[in-house]
Amino acid sequence: MLTAATLAGCVVGPDYQKPLLAMPTAWSTQSKTTSAKPAQLSKWWQQLRDPELNALVEQAVAGNLDVATAKAKIREARASYRQSVATLFPSADGSASATRNKSAATTSGSNAIYSEYQAGFDASWELDLFGANHRSVEAARYGLDASEEELRSTLLTLIGDVASYYAQARGYQARIELAQRTSASQNRTAALTRVQAQAGTATAADVAKAMGQAASTEANVPTLRASYAEAVHRLSVLTGQPPAALNERLKRAAPIPTPRLPIPTGIPADILLTRPDVRKAERQYAEYTAKIGQAEAARYPSVSLTGDISTTALKLGDLGKNSTIGWSFGPSLSVPLFNAGKLQAAVDVAKAQRDQYFVAYKSAVLTALEDVENAIVSLRQERLRNAKLASSAKSYRDAVGFERTLYQSGETSLLDVLDSERSLYSVEDDLLQSRIAIATDYIALNKALGGGWDGNIDSATPEIIDVKTGPRLASEAATQ
Repeated sequence: MLTAATLAGCVVGPDYQKPLLAMPTAWSTQSKTTSAKPAQLSKWWQQLRDPELNALVEQAVAGNLDVATAKAKIREARASYRQSVATLFPSADGSASATRNKSAATTSGSNAIYSEYQAGFDASWELDLFGANHRSVEAARYGLDASEEELRSTLLTLIGDVASYYAQARGYQARIELAQRTSASQNRTAALTRVQAQAGTATAADVAKAMGQAASTEANVPTLRASYAEAVHRLSVLTGQPPAALNERLKRAAPIPTPRLPIPTGIPADILLTRPDVRKAERQYAEYTAKIGQAEAARYPSVSLTGDISTTALKLGDLGKNSTIGWSFGPSLSVPLFNAGKLQAAVDVAKAQRDQYFVAYKSAVLTALEDVENAIVSLRQERLRNAKLASSAKSYRDAVGFERTLYQSGETSLLDVLDSERSLYSVEDDLLQSRIAIATDYIALNKALGGGWDGNIDSATPEIIDVKTGPRLASEAATQ
C-alpha cells in the first residue's frame, strides 16, 4: 500500500472550488413576486424574421476570421494539454553509433585499427510525488476549457455585430428613401410656389425658401449613402469577404428587421451559465489556481527512476550476441536546499495571478449584469419613445395635408407649409431611427443574456493543410 501511494503521489497547493457569488434575485424591472420565464436564446436572431439576415449569420460563422483565430487557439490549447499529459508517463529513447577507431601505438610501435558498433536504450520516469505534473495537466485542462469559451464568446459578438450592422444597413436604406421622397414632395411645393409667383400671389423669396428646403433635405442623401456603404462593407468583412462583396446582394431595399416583443430575460443567476465571457473568466481563475500547486510542488523533493542498457561489439552482426552488455537502473533524488527564496517567490507570484483572475471573474459577472440591465432599460424606453414618435408623425402628416390645402386656397402662408414639411421629415426620420434602435437594443439584450451560436463548430480542421512534411533534400525545399 505504501508503494502504491508513493507511486500515485500527492498534490500540494489549493484545490479549486467554484466561487459562490451573491446574485440579485430578479432584474430591476421584474416583479420579485412572479416567476421569470427563462430566456429563449437559441437562434434568437431568427425572431427578427429576416431570411437574408439568417443567411448572413450562417455565412459569418463559417467564414469570419476572428472565429478562425479562436478555433486555432483551441487547437493550440488541445496540443498543450496533450503535452502536459505526456509528463505523467515514462519517456524512452534509443541510440546507436558506428565508429572507426585507431588505438594508440604500443612499445613495439604497432597499433590497431578497428570498427566499433554500439546500441542502447534508456528510459526515465518522474514519479511526481507532490503533484507538479498533475497540477500542470489540471491547469492545461482548464486552459482548454477557457479557449473553447473564447470561441463561443467570439461567435456571440460576431452574430450580434452581423445583426446590428444588417439592421443599420436596412435603416439607412429606409432613411435614404424617406429623404428622397420628402425632397420630391418639397420640390412639388417649390414648383407650386413658382407658379403662384408668376401669378403674383407669391414672391421670389417664397420660391427661394421652398427650393432651399428641398435642397437641404436632398443634402442628407449622400451622408446616408456613405453610412449605408460603411455598414455593408463591415458586413462583408464580418462574413470573411472583401468589403464590396455584398453590394449587389443587399442593394435592393428591405424592411428594417422588427423583433417580436417583449422577450423573456430569465433571472440574473442565469448569466453565470449562459455568458461565455463569464464562463471563460471562471475557467481562467481555475487554471491559475492549479498553477499555484505547480509552483508549490517545486519547493519539494523530486524523485525520478532512470535506467539504461547498452551493447557494444566489433562487428555489426555481433550486437546482442557476441558483445559486451551494460546496464544501470535506479532512482535519483533532487532536493532544493537553498535558492534565496526564489521558489517561495514563485508561489507568491502564482497566488497574486490567481487573485487577479478571481477579481476579473467577479468583474465579468458585474459587467454582464450591467449589460443586461442597460439593454432592458434601453429597449423598454425606446419602445415608449417609438410610440410617441409614431403618434407625432401621424399628427404632422395630417398637419402637412391641411397646410397644403390652405396654402393652395391662399388661406395660409408658405412659411407655415415649409415649417410643417420640415417638422414632418424630422419626426419621420426620428421614427425610422427609433425602429433601428429597437432592433439594435433587442440584439444587445440577447447578446447581454448570452445568446450566441449553439450549433456545431469544427475546430479540429487546421486552416493550412501542410504537404511534404517528411524528410527531403534541402535544395528541393529552397526552390519552393
